Amino acid sequence: MTSIYTVLALSLNLVLGYGGMLSFCQAAFFGLGAYISTLLTMKAGWPFVPSCIAAILVTGGISYIVSIPLTAFRDDFFVLATVGFQMIVWSVLYNWTGLTGGPLGIPAIPEISIFGSYLSSLPAYFMFALIVAVLLWLAVWRLSASPYGRTLKAVRDDELASMALGKNVHYFRRTAFTIAGMLAASAGVLFAPYASYIDPTSFTVDESIYILCIVVIGGTGNLRGPIVGALTLVLMPEVLRFLHIPEAVAPNTRQVIYGLLLVLMMRFRPQGIAGNYAFD
Repeated sequence: MTSIYTVLALSLNLVLGYGGMLSFCQAAFFGLGAYISTLLTMKAGWPFVPSCIAAILVTGGISYIVSIPLTAFRDDFFVLATVGFQMIVWSVLYNWTGLTGGPLGIPAIPEISIFGSYLSSLPAYFMFALIVAVLLWLAVWRLSASPYGRTLKAVRDDELASMALGKNVHYFRRTAFTIAGMLAASAGVLFAPYASYIDPTSFTVDESIYILCIVVIGGTGNLRGPIVGALTLVLMPEVLRFLHIPEAVAPNTRQVIYGLLLVLMMRFRPQGIAGNYAFD
C-alpha cells in the first residue's frame, strides 16, 4: 500500500507541486485505472500486461480530454471543477451496474500474472509493487529534471512571465494533468489485484482528500515529499496498533491525527516535512 500511495502522491505532486494546480480528482483516475484493467482482464480475457497498458492509455486519453476545459480555470474555480469531475466518475462507477457492478463492486479479481508467473505470495507482490513504484519515481525524476519540468515550475511560479517568454502555458498544464492521470491509473492497476475486490467507495472525493493529505504532509515541489508522506500516513495506522486503541474509535482517532497534522503543517511548515514549495 505504501508503494501504491507513493505513486498516487507522485501523480498529485506533479500537478500541485510542479504545476501549481490543486486537484481533487486523483481518486477518479485511480478508480478508472483499477476498473478498466479489471474489466479487460475478467470480462474481455486480456492478460495482465496488455490490460494494464490499455488502462493507463485510456485513462490518459480521458485525463487529456478533461484537462482541456479544466485547465482554462484558475485557483478556486479549478479546484471546484476537479471536484465536479471526481463526482461524475464516482456516479458513473456507482450507477453503471451492468458494467461496474455498481455498489456491489467487482469481487474475485485474479492475481497478477506476468508471462505465466503468478504473484501469489505477499512478498512477491510487494517486490513487484516496489519495483513499479521505483521505476515510476525515476520516470518522474527524469521528467522534472528535464527542460519540460523546469518550464512547468516556471509556469507555476509566474504564468505571465512564462507567456512573455513564448511558452504555451495551456500545453504544459494539460500535459502535466494528463501524465498525472496516467500515474494515478498505474496505482489503480496495482491496487485492484492486491485488494481482489473493488467498489466505488474506494474512489470517492474522500480518497482524493487523503491523497492530498499525503502530499501536503510529506511535502511538494520535489520527489522526496511523496515518499515521506506515503510512509507517514500509510504506516501510521500500523504504529497506532501498539497503543491498543479500541477498534470502535481507531478510525476516528486516525482522522483526528490527520487533521491535526494538516493544521500543524499549515502553521509551522507549509512546504511539508520534506518539501520545498509552499502552495498558497
